[in-house]
Amino acid sequence: MSTKINLYTRGFKLLLYRAALPLSHQTLSYLSGLIRRHRKTIGSTWRRLNPGRQALLVLVHLRKGETLSEAAAGFGVGTATAWRYIHEAVTLLARRAPSLDQALRTARRAGYAFVVLDGTLIPIDRVAADRPYYSGKNRMHGMNIQVISAPDGTPLWTSGSLPGSVHDLTAARIWGIIRRLQAAGLITLADKAYVGAGQRVLVPYKGRGKPASQKNANSAHAKLRGPGERANAQVKSWRILRKLRCCPLRAGQLVKAILVLQLREAG
Repeated sequence: MSTKINLYTRGFKLLLYRAALPLSHQTLSYLSGLIRRHRKTIGSTWRRLNPGRQALLVLVHLRKGETLSEAAAGFGVGTATAWRYIHEAVTLLARRAPSLDQALRTARRAGYAFVVLDGTLIPIDRVAADRPYYSGKNRMHGMNIQVISAPDGTPLWTSGSLPGSVHDLTAARIWGIIRRLQAAGLITLADKAYVGAGQRVLVPYKGRGKPASQKNANSAHAKLRGPGERANAQVKSWRILRKLRCCPLRAGQLVKAILVLQLREAG
């Protein structure tokens, strides 16, 4: 799919070009259908963009990370209108994201030998004074998101967002992940940030001078966990997540919306 992008700086038209969007038409049709049904439900009157064009605007913003002003100019609408269109679609998508219980049921029905739990940081545009958002581990401001994935790296579930200063294990406990994993009886592989999460959460051995048996166990653990951690890379392939310039509290909703779209792309 492609769209025309019209860029403006200080009121002057600079460039008009056609841009490719690396997404399938099925994903566009899916989002268009959600928007069309939502408009019918709320009795929406005529709008500047039809459901298909609104869906394309949303996908351009999320996948390519273009600013609101750039995306709005390309579709011939105002920046405020573009924001309303995007916020509406993101809300619709996030509501369709799987819950934690649904994701764990999916994992059990699929017969996965294990699932992978990992935390990721979504960078945000904040100043150094905003200490609650600063992650000492990543040395940047951001929002903590927990991700559960299948052994092959397919993302199954994403959490809401917490300030970047929150430790991964603390975040997992806040969202009830550890308790529900144990209740579901699922073996979980995680990194060293989850030491102390319980018997069902397997983490690498810590410390230097480990015996050969522990080194071999860590090597096998890393090989199994590695493909699962690709889930974070799949989610972050949507460039809007490279650095959020909106309210940081919306990070979790954005990630859930992107999860739905990514799962549609993966079929």
